[in-house]
Amino acid sequence: MTARRRRTVWLTIAGALAALVLGIATTATLATTGAFRHTAPAGWTTSGARCSPPALPGHVVDVTVDDMMGAMMGGPNGHTPSAGPGQHSMGMMWLRATPSTVPAGTVSLRVLNAGALTHEVVVLPLPAGQSVGERPIGAQGRIAETGSRGEASRSCGAGAGDGITSGAMAWTTLTLQPGRYELVCNLPGHYAAGMYTELDVR
Repeated sequence: MTARRRRTVWLTIAGALAALVLGIATTATLATTGAFRHTAPAGWTTSGARCSPPALPGHVVDVTVDDMMGAMMGGPNGHTPSAGPGQHSMGMMWLRATPSTVPAGTVSLRVLNAGALTHEVVVLPLPAGQSVGERPIGAQGRIAETGSRGEASRSCGAGAGDGITSGAMAWTTLTLQPGRYELVCNLPGHYAAGMYTELDVR
């Protein structure tokens, strides 16, 4: 490995760690100021959410985004979930999808933020031979969104926005071809903290 390549690798790692530390520090600060007062609904239901999506077309995938702060404050099951279908990461934050396999065509994502932090869901094609969680993380603690098929990141609304706030829902409807997709939260540090899962379209 060349010196330049080693330096690039170390800068990437340092940037990801800095973003993660910043995220943890922000969470701790907000927690001590009492900014987190949300109790997430038990399990995946729209009960208790600040808003509900309209009837969505196509095959509906229910997605839950969560974080350790949400779990400590009474999120689903009150603890980090164990791995199962539609959930591949067990970091400080996680993202689950049910079902994890749908037919090709019109697919709607219905996202519930059961955590205490703001999150989003971006749909990215998963290259052959690559597993979820393996994308390179840039200096800003984010991954490239090249080829994005769309996202749900608008609190109480459809499509792209400024993020799904705690207790809110978001949704989006996409046309997906057969293949493997990675659902990710691409806010700084969130992918590195475990916010990714696979969605298979057949």
